[in-house]
Amino acid sequence: MKIIKGILFTILGIIALALIIALFMPKEYAVEREVVINQPKDTVFNYVKHLKNQDNFSVWSKTDPNMKKTFTGVDGTIGAIAAWESDNEEVGVGEQEIKNIVEGKQIYFELRFKVPFKSTAKAYMITEAISPNETKIKWGFNGVMDYPMNLMLPIMQMEKLIGNDLQTGLDNLKVILEK
Repeated sequence: MKIIKGILFTILGIIALALIIALFMPKEYAVEREVVINQPKDTVFNYVKHLKNQDNFSVWSKTDPNMKKTFTGVDGTIGAIAAWESDNEEVGVGEQEIKNIVEGKQIYFELRFKVPFKSTAKAYMITEAISPNETKIKWGFNGVMDYPMNLMLPIMQMEKLIGNDLQTGLDNLKVILEK
């Protein structure tokens, strides 16, 4: 009986310690990647501001070719929404809405994940002319993991996990726009 109590108290101590550590850990994460595309800024911006075009370059759009997608609103304008529904756990159910556009420069999105877990994140794309025929595009993603789930941030390595997908998407975009 003493051994069982000892094991039980050890497990409870580990759980309590983890919860205390989570109190002091960051809850927010930010990931950003960029690529230079050999096209004028307007060409790049006018392509990426349309949600439907993300199907052509985004890793997440290609994860489940059978996912159901719906689009509402006028694509490429504030309020346009791209929703997805998939049985694939990696994709799940959610939607992305264009929240703000600084014409020719920046697009801000809100992502609302519903399944496999509820979460909201912010994303953006920023275009910057390097020369008349070269554009740097940045794709970023910001999110929050509430307490006590923020304890998972170092384990999940969001910078690497999301960053790799963003970079692959940008590399795909470069290939498409430079054809």
